[in-house]
Amino acid sequence: VQLQASGGGLVQPGGSLRLSCAASGRTFSRATVGWFRQAPGKERDFVAAIRSDGSTNFADGAKGRFTFSRDTAKSTVYLQMNNLKPEDTAIYYCAATWRRLITSSVRVEAEYDDWGQGTQVTVSS
Repeated sequence: VQLQASGGGLVQPGGSLRLSCAASGRTFSRATVGWFRQAPGKERDFVAAIRSDGSTNFADGAKGRFTFSRDTAKSTVYLQMNNLKPEDTAIYYCAATWRRLITSSVRVEAEYDDWGQGTQVTVSS
């Protein structure tokens, strides 16, 4: 399975971006899809995840600003990011697993089997 992350860019504080994670070779209908990000000089951190049943999980900093949508027919998951802040600047990676995960495990990088290449998000005035 190959994942393709896209949608990053340069945006001003308070702006919005929609990231996409597209899968080839398999559909997302039974997958958990997660987003992680890595800022310069920092470790990669969990951002958000959506499970196959539609339940979502967000890092504290993403709650209330980020939302998910998905097109299972196109095997694409979207992460809508609103009210972006400079601290959101990072490379964003999507990841997926088709194994069943318990809720707490969706935040764990090692639980994901496939990763996209990352897309750069820069929030700056």
